[in-house]
Amino acid sequence: MKTIICSAILGLCFSVTGFSQSDVYTTSGGEVIFSFADVSQTGSNANTNLRFAPVINLQTFVHKDFSNSFGLFSGIAVRNVGYRMDGYKDPSDNLTYKKAFRSYNVGIPIGFKIGQMDKIYFYGGYEIELGFLYKEKTYEDGDKVDKITGWFSSRQNVWQSSLMAGVQLPYGANIKFKYYLTEFHNRDYTNSSGIKPYADLNSQVFYFSLSFMLFRNTEIYIYE
Repeated sequence: MKTIICSAILGLCFSVTGFSQSDVYTTSGGEVIFSFADVSQTGSNANTNLRFAPVINLQTFVHKDFSNSFGLFSGIAVRNVGYRMDGYKDPSDNLTYKKAFRSYNVGIPIGFKIGQMDKIYFYGGYEIELGFLYKEKTYEDGDKVDKITGWFSSRQNVWQSSLMAGVQLPYGANIKFKYYLTEFHNRDYTNSSGIKPYADLNSQVFYFSLSFMLFRNTEIYIYE
C-alpha cells in the first residue's frame, strides 16, 4: 500500500511538471457524506442506519484535460467515514448493543473523466486511504455507555482502498458513489482482555456524497 501511494505521488509530480501551467488546474471544496455498510456478524446480516457526515471532509484535485471530452485527475482528500450498527453482539458479555464506528482518513485518488469538461462529465477511479483517527461509541437503551478513540488504531484496517464513480454537474455540484474494498475493522485485533471483538464482524462501508467544488485554482469555481 505504501508503495502504491509513493508511486501515485511521484506519478502526479512528474505529470504536473510535464505540462505547462495552462494544461493543469486544481479544484478544491468540501463533501457531505451519507454512508451505509454491508455488515454481517457470525454469518448473519446486521441492520445499519444512515450516517450523515457533513464535516470534516475536504478535498483538492489536480486535473489534466487532454481534450474537452477526456481527462485524468489525482489529489488529496480528508474525510470522515464510518457506519452505525444495530444489534452488535459483544463477545465479552454476549450482550447486544448499538454501535457507531468512524475514522478520519486521508486519501489519494487516481481517476479518469469522460464527457464535457466545461459542463457535465462522468468519472471513475480508485483511491487509497490511511485511517489516522478512529472512534467507536457504544449505546445501550439509547444512552452512550462507552467511547473509544485512538490515533492509527489497530482496531481498524489502517490502509483502505476503494472504488468510486460519479458525475460532475455545472456550477461545481458533484454526486459520487464510493465502495470500500477493504473491511473496516481489523478482525485480528485483540483487546487487553484477550478478546477479539471484531473476529466475526464483516463490514464493507459504502456511501453517496454531495460535494461542491468551491475553487478552481484560486478563483471561485463556477462554470459560465
